[in-house]
Amino acid sequence: MAENLTEPGDAYAKRTPSLLDALIPAFALIGFLSLSYLLFRDAASSGPNQVALLFCGIIAAAIAYKNGMAWDGIRQAVIDGIASGLTAIMILLAVGALIGTWALSGTIVAMTYYGLQILSPHFFYATTAIICALIGVSIGSSWTVAGTIGIGLMSVATSMNLSPEITAGAVISGAYFGDKASPLSDTANLATATAGSGIYEHIRESLFTSIPALLIAVILFGMLGEPRDFDASKMLSDIEASFHVSLWSFIPLLIVLGLSIARFPPFVTIFIGALTGGVLALLLYPARVIAFANAPDLAAPLAAIKGLWMALANGYVANSGNATIDVILTRGGMSSMMNTVWLIIAALAFGATVEHAGLLNRLVDPIIHAAKTVGTLAACVVGTCVAANIVTSDQYIAIAIPGRLFRQEFLKRGLAPVLLSRIVGDSATVTSPLIPWNSCGAYMAAALAVPTTGFALFCFFNLLNPIVTVLFATLGVRVLRSSQPSAKLPVV
Repeated sequence: MAENLTEPGDAYAKRTPSLLDALIPAFALIGFLSLSYLLFRDAASSGPNQVALLFCGIIAAAIAYKNGMAWDGIRQAVIDGIASGLTAIMILLAVGALIGTWALSGTIVAMTYYGLQILSPHFFYATTAIICALIGVSIGSSWTVAGTIGIGLMSVATSMNLSPEITAGAVISGAYFGDKASPLSDTANLATATAGSGIYEHIRESLFTSIPALLIAVILFGMLGEPRDFDASKMLSDIEASFHVSLWSFIPLLIVLGLSIARFPPFVTIFIGALTGGVLALLLYPARVIAFANAPDLAAPLAAIKGLWMALANGYVANSGNATIDVILTRGGMSSMMNTVWLIIAALAFGATVEHAGLLNRLVDPIIHAAKTVGTLAACVVGTCVAANIVTSDQYIAIAIPGRLFRQEFLKRGLAPVLLSRIVGDSATVTSPLIPWNSCGAYMAAALAVPTTGFALFCFFNLLNPIVTVLFATLGVRVLRSSQPSAKLPVV
């Protein structure tokens, strides 16, 4: 029942949103983003999507004001929402800087050079997923995996004339398995905090659904591999002719992995990796750095500083004479991430407005009460997490909101909190990179240089994990009960 309103500007006197209120921004978002893609295709994320998100945010704000929320409160919610994404934005800028200096220092070339000698086109996609999964478990950050080793694997795929879309899907599949299976993961810890479970029991239960999904994904990637011989001799000789490849070039990568395991903040870790790449370039290839600066009027030390500065800010532009190598290395810089930063800001502004207005809660409440079995309740959680990723455009909100919304419902029905945290992790965490305007989807597209619409269908683990978790709940597999006495929910 709607509450009466005393003053339109009173932040504390507000009506409960109607179902129509909740549906209008959701349908507006779907409509405008669909139109944006229809008109602009892959260029939609370069501005049109941002305009659509901001316009939908205005619609949500108008509904919030209509229901009695003060403009000051709405504005503050938007400010807080954007502020919550500043860490992601800073990490994104650091990754841009890292790509630029790693291209300059030869780190990307070294990963490509040795990768061509070790990896086979037949098993490349499957191997990529496994490598990223193992590294992800050790460091607990899907973003760091994609922004470091993922970049090198993408370069190897380009050199082998393999699909960048499938490679990106394999990188993301492995990275997100590691993100979910590591006690170092911030998303895993957030899921346990909002659901009221413990991190180690959460990791143990997550493995029951994550391992089958990863195994199926690896099999699918194996089937997509190209059973052909690949003669890398020409590519290797071209690299040797243009670069002095050395194992020293792996120092920035090892430092990043070490700092990640030591639990340094991701931004600090990645930016130190970027600076290490720059220092390595100055030590190993000072002539290349000075030539890149293109500043004959400057003394050599100043020209070297300028070259490094340019790589951090605008990325590296390779002129090796080999078109394939130049494509691999001409990239990076903080400036290359600005469209993605714009997208994240617009998405977070829209998501914060929707959350502040209580529109997602209004959509979910009837669904919760309609769930009669564990399977349907799990499907409701998965659906809510996916919807939150779409509507709020932020992975952390998509984890926190369903955890809060369903926590009491799970306890009331006698279900263990770890079951909720596992389902949230199996859906909110893994589906976030599949949505172009979600901060994770935007990040992965920028880091791996593949549009989200290109790699989404190949993120097999991310697509399978929510299905597996609902299937487990429906069949009564690993449906843990709470020790608290309460009404029991039938399994089927």
